[in-house]
Amino acid sequence: MTISELSAAARRLCAWALHSGRPLALWRTAGQAPHLLVSRSLEAAYTGLPPALEPDAPAGFAFFPFRDSDHNPVLFLPADAVFDLTQPAQPLRLLPELAAELAAAPAAPATPLPWHQSTQPVPGTATQAEFEALVTAGVAAIQSGAVQKVVASRAARWPLPADFDALAAFDELSRQHPSAFVSLVSVPGAGTWLGATPEVLAEVTADGRFCTMALAGTQPLTAEVTPLTATWRQKEIEEQALVARYIVSAFKQLRLREYHETGPRTAVAGQLLHLRTDFEVNLREVPFPNLGTDMLRLLHPTSAVGGMPKVPALEFLRRHEGYDRAYYSGFLGPVNVEAPGVSRLFVNLRCLQLRPTEAVLYAGAGLTTDSDPSREWRETELKMNTVGSVLSQ
Repeated sequence: MTISELSAAARRLCAWALHSGRPLALWRTAGQAPHLLVSRSLEAAYTGLPPALEPDAPAGFAFFPFRDSDHNPVLFLPADAVFDLTQPAQPLRLLPELAAELAAAPAAPATPLPWHQSTQPVPGTATQAEFEALVTAGVAAIQSGAVQKVVASRAARWPLPADFDALAAFDELSRQHPSAFVSLVSVPGAGTWLGATPEVLAEVTADGRFCTMALAGTQPLTAEVTPLTATWRQKEIEEQALVARYIVSAFKQLRLREYHETGPRTAVAGQLLHLRTDFEVNLREVPFPNLGTDMLRLLHPTSAVGGMPKVPALEFLRRHEGYDRAYYSGFLGPVNVEAPGVSRLFVNLRCLQLRPTEAVLYAGAGLTTDSDPSREWRETELKMNTVGSVLSQ
């Protein structure tokens, strides 16, 4: 069920939060109803600390940048008010002072909602020639042995339609990408971000499993190229294998051997195909009560968004990429909101940042020694179209 199929209560809740200057996070996990979380105030949010993936950790919504900095702070929004939007009149959580305020809130206005805007300058965008030069520099760094892999990314500015509605766009992304994690996060200072990501970073399930995945390699899904018929070049196979090895190395750092690995297999993400390997640990059978938190700290930012080895790859990007990724390729998701000990964190891919009259879209491509600059540019175009499709509805 989408927001447009619900009562006006969902829009009223967002209007109440935004008009009162509060942070909010709206999300839909595959197979679940959309949920809305509102924090009492930004000052009440936890900042600068990673969320702990344990049952006794605070409940909230994590929104982490690619790199922590003063102008892109780590954000963890406390679950002061949480709603299942299929039953908005029955909050899952609601602080008493917020309940009284919400009861007095007016009906949702017909005018556009005042989504929070970033206080940072619009990021620089790369021309095709500039991005291809970045790819060439990345390949040279790989060939010289400075890095094994690097993930080059870029931003693009697309105009917003005059009648653009962020909640309707959330609905449309949910319809187009039923297996993705679809989110709309709006925070004072950090701005408003909309996305549909296919990539799990760290998940702790209700039945006591830790899950993560290695997702890399991209080609378009067509009538002729499907998960059953797709063939992969050596470049994509190598790129995905490096990400999988990165996860295995994190397990080894924790001296964990009891994990289950499945794949690689071809997976569908919207109109794209990727190579995917799943990793799972039964937390009830291994003596690692803090595994979720420990793995999160080792994995972020993963080699699928930065490169490897991590430190030299990130240093290459700092020197050559030429723009601030902000929250693109960071991670986000609910922590202990569904139930104590249940957390779902996703890499913030296939996303855009809303500005007053335009959207800033982001996409990247994993480079290996066989990368072709023009082909990597086309890959970023395909990825931007995933979320960019809602700008042309």
